[in-house]
Amino acid sequence: MERIILHCDLNNFYASVECLHHPEYRNVPLAVGGDVEKRHGIILAKNQLAKKYEIKTGEALWQALQKCPDLLIVKPNFSLYLRFSRLVKTIYQDYTDQIESFGIDECWLDVTHTLHLFKMTPKELADTIRQRIKEEVGITASIGVSFNKVFAKLGSDYRKPDATTVITRENMEQIVYPLPVSDLLYVGRATKEKLYTLGIRTIGDCARFDVQILKRRLGKWGEYLWRFASGEDTSPVLVRGYEPQVKSIGNSTTAPKDLKNLDDVRIIAYILAESVAARLKEAHLMAFTIAIGVRDVELKGFTRQIKMDEATQLSDTIAEAALDLFAKHVDFELPLRSIGIKASDLIVERNLEQINLFEDPFLKQKKMNLEVTIEKIRERYGFQAVQRCLMLQDTLLSGFNPKQDHVIFPESYFKG
Repeated sequence: MERIILHCDLNNFYASVECLHHPEYRNVPLAVGGDVEKRHGIILAKNQLAKKYEIKTGEALWQALQKCPDLLIVKPNFSLYLRFSRLVKTIYQDYTDQIESFGIDECWLDVTHTLHLFKMTPKELADTIRQRIKEEVGITASIGVSFNKVFAKLGSDYRKPDATTVITRENMEQIVYPLPVSDLLYVGRATKEKLYTLGIRTIGDCARFDVQILKRRLGKWGEYLWRFASGEDTSPVLVRGYEPQVKSIGNSTTAPKDLKNLDDVRIIAYILAESVAARLKEAHLMAFTIAIGVRDVELKGFTRQIKMDEATQLSDTIAEAALDLFAKHVDFELPLRSIGIKASDLIVERNLEQINLFEDPFLKQKKMNLEVTIEKIRERYGFQAVQRCLMLQDTLLSGFNPKQDHVIFPESYFKG
């Protein structure tokens, strides 16, 4: 039986929610981002009026303001966005229990075995879901319909906003093959450049390319990309009872001065790690993977990540993993302008864990108790009430509170 997969993408999600709650924003160019005065942040989302100025998700705030000096920038309200994400997901659950979240604004739905219950075509079902989201939640969505997850996502990106695109085996070459290869799932900037050196610029180029050469140049990943481009993705829609609503939790910041060495990075890394750890605890989540993202003074950047043996929500563990990545992968030939730390591969917090025979079984709990106490003190008396001695080495670098500022970045910050 041919699978029927939907990919639902909430249009301009953060910005749409802000405009819904603030009608006065609807007729002005708007973006959700960081703090302009403190040099913090990037564009997380923008409305349709801002798009006309070619403002892009992931670019620095100052770049966006150069394009549109009248751009209204509002700080993100992540708890509000999560609430709307859950509201939309309840609509999806009326049509299938096979739902996989991809961030808070995107989901795959497998309706292969439930479509017949509604006596609709796949497109009619997608249109019905879009209409319900618009009427019941007040925002719009674009939906791709296809026989696999990769093409369904391409379909949701194909026409926006508020549209349905159906990609079948009969029309895939017409719709998919002319698209830039960078539109393919998991093709970031670095991978795109490697493909470009092989003369691969469109998804069709990739599908028609010799898969053995791709494997030699890109390893096993080359074969995966060839399969994605050829429509041979067979990955299932993953349904996990423990799967959290969010895909990752992280913070990035643009430093008040250029970061010229690891000591400068260490100060900010610990602050970012503390904020990530605090948010993990608030959400009752733990992370297996820690990633860093960097941008130098020429705005060139990259990401690196490490997967740990045990999931964590401790700031020390997160900071140490991040600093190890900085030490191994950053040469400081050019000073850094901004850095980020992200926790991913999230699972719901567990009370029972396997004990390491070579560690004090109570040490981890002691650290957890200490961090929870520090966070409670900060909530009551302010972020500066308790600080590491390290922060006093350079108060200019340590004088910010990312948890309060709530500087959240999209996955694109970590794509490369």
